[in-house]
Amino acid sequence: MSEHDPDDLAGLREEIDDVGRSAARRFDPGTGALTIAIASLAILVSLILPWTDDIQGLSLLFGQGEGLPELFAYAAVLVGVLLPAATLALRRWTLAWVCALTSFAASVAGVLSIWTTQTTTGHHPGPGPGAGLVLAVVAIVVLLVKWVKLAASRPPMQ
Repeated sequence: MSEHDPDDLAGLREEIDDVGRSAARRFDPGTGALTIAIASLAILVSLILPWTDDIQGLSLLFGQGEGLPELFAYAAVLVGVLLPAATLALRRWTLAWVCALTSFAASVAGVLSIWTTQTTTGHHPGPGPGAGLVLAVVAIVVLLVKWVKLAASRPPMQ
């Protein structure tokens, strides 16, 4: 019997292919992970700052306030903190694309939230956005850019 049995080589080749397929489903964020972490931290910090009419982001999360800024507060925490944490932990390409797409939706909601705080039905301007709302929108846009760049960097499958 020879030292290299064909069944052993076929099993080894299949095991190597399985490892390659598993590695192809994962991404390495590199230094982008630091930018993502800082943007997520900025969202958390924004929650203690005023968003609208001296209402903090945390208060919006707990039901004080209404409208689009409240919806954006939920989206910012989900899309800007929880989803990136799971995506960086699991490092799956699919989740990177989910982060990119949801960051786009959240950035649109954030910009509209700023706009709605500045407009009223009368001729007088609204109270305007607070520093926390602006910080959260900027952080979401930074996440959008990072996630799109990361998700689009997937090498072609062999």
